[in-house]
Amino acid sequence: MSASVPIELTRFENGAREESREDVVAAEEPLEIRVEGQTVSVVMRTPGHDRELAAGFLLSEGIIKSAKDVFDITTCVAAPGQGKGNAVDAALVRPETFDITRFSRHVVTSSSCGICGATSIESVLKAHAPLPIEWQIAPEVLFALPARLTRRQETFRSTGGIHACALFDRKGRFLALREDVGRHNALDKLIGWALLKKRTPLREHLVLLSGRASFEMMQKAHSAGIAMVAAISAPSSLAVEFARASGQTLAGFLRGRSMNVYAGAQRFSG
Repeated sequence: MSASVPIELTRFENGAREESREDVVAAEEPLEIRVEGQTVSVVMRTPGHDRELAAGFLLSEGIIKSAKDVFDITTCVAAPGQGKGNAVDAALVRPETFDITRFSRHVVTSSSCGICGATSIESVLKAHAPLPIEWQIAPEVLFALPARLTRRQETFRSTGGIHACALFDRKGRFLALREDVGRHNALDKLIGWALLKKRTPLREHLVLLSGRASFEMMQKAHSAGIAMVAAISAPSSLAVEFARASGQTLAGFLRGRSMNVYAGAQRFSG
């Protein structure tokens, strides 16, 4: 599976039509996520790291609480003639605990939809308590991170149309990066990587988003124990509200040696 797909296009330069040329675009295909053989969601994602995507999705949706709840996650490739859609199936250690009728979001999800089933900040915080402030970080550490993210955005360099999320420890050391056409998928893949590596909860880590910070991105980070979220672009109003209620630090417009801190400024030293 490739993260990019070659296409032929017609380009106009300075108002003049040029000859057709070949380019690449970010791949986008459906992935069916199952739990114990039952479909809980179909997400439009960039192929690759599908087991991590499923693991992160299950954690951020509250279907599992930790890696100990997962027995195995297997990939099922679609049969010939049945389209490109693949599926992943999660087997739980205690399958009797899963009741699909209690899961509110077993619907088709677009790559930009996010957690549409969560209706309030309070409903999310019932499952995950606010995070305590247990450490601080120098602002200079964050200022150095965008350049490190950019250097590792391989698919973005070739397509220009894909999101990225990168995980760092509180000393600014790079740990992992995932890219996807969906911002939420990229973060789920990153969280899933940590979960399958048995690194969660990520209490002493921060995540850097290549785009904007929305409510569902903050919620997903919170479900993995991530106390600090930094974004190259802007946050939404509900993201700010959630960060303040959940004990998270939220920084936006992280560019050069500048940033806006919308919540949790106590985690910055100096």
